[in-house]
Amino acid sequence: MTHTLLKIRCPGIQGGKFLPDHTGRGKDLSPELALENLSPEAVTLAVVLEDMSHPIKGFTHWLVWNLPVSDRIPGAIPAGKNVPGGGVQGVAYGLHRYAGPKPPKGRTHTYRFTVCALDCALDLSSASRKKAVLRAAEGHILQSGSILGEFE
Repeated sequence: MTHTLLKIRCPGIQGGKFLPDHTGRGKDLSPELALENLSPEAVTLAVVLEDMSHPIKGFTHWLVWNLPVSDRIPGAIPAGKNVPGGGVQGVAYGLHRYAGPKPPKGRTHTYRFTVCALDCALDLSSASRKKAVLRAAEGHILQSGSILGEFE
């Protein structure tokens, strides 16, 4: 089964760099993610934000799933296990919230948002971590796409 690539645009990343409001040194607000080519068969969306430069490979900064299908994932999703309007925030960075980029002073890290369009809702507890979410999503991912951003 072939699906078009899910294209992601993020107004919170300009010129390949995170804007300060979306970092751990700013307001630490999750940025809006705009999606293009979203499959009409998608039932829910899942998002993972990983630090690709962290000593722990793919260190998770944000994990959210069962978001309602839309061409726009809203920004500034508040902390908590449940997302207003639908969705679950799992454990990332030890928290149920977006944890924006905040690498050691003087170091530039690269971060990757990955959005997956799924053909179902995932029946998982908010205590779930990335590995459990990805395992549950196996065989249900219709599309995925990524966008990179750097922060120093």
